[in-house]
Amino acid sequence: QVHLVESGGDSVQAGGSLRLSCASSTNPLSWYSLAWFRQGPGKEREGVAAIDRYGETTYSDSVKGRFTISRDNAENTLFLQMNDLQSEDTGMYYCAARFGRIFGMRPDDYNNWGQGTRVTVSS
Repeated sequence: QVHLVESGGDSVQAGGSLRLSCASSTNPLSWYSLAWFRQGPGKEREGVAAIDRYGETTYSDSVKGRFTISRDNAENTLFLQMNDLQSEDTGMYYCAARFGRIFGMRPDDYNNWGQGTRVTVSS
């Protein structure tokens, strides 16, 4: 098990930017494939972006071109740069990890989850 802690959530105006971070103090994140998920009000949890152990990335169509996932293994941190935020991006954002190399954004593929950080975008 790896302990994940998200930060960086905030309230912003539409068109604004935020950078989310997810850090581990227990295990080297370099061992894990990582992803960001979000859950909006009244919605199911959905995958936003994923990055495997070797840096290969994938994004949901709704955020492609606006969000960038990255990892800094030296700092043991996962990031999500979010630009041009829209009201539909509002929700709780979670980082997730799975030991080894997986690729994708199915919640069931990940077995380590943070507590989440809230993003609110007002128009």
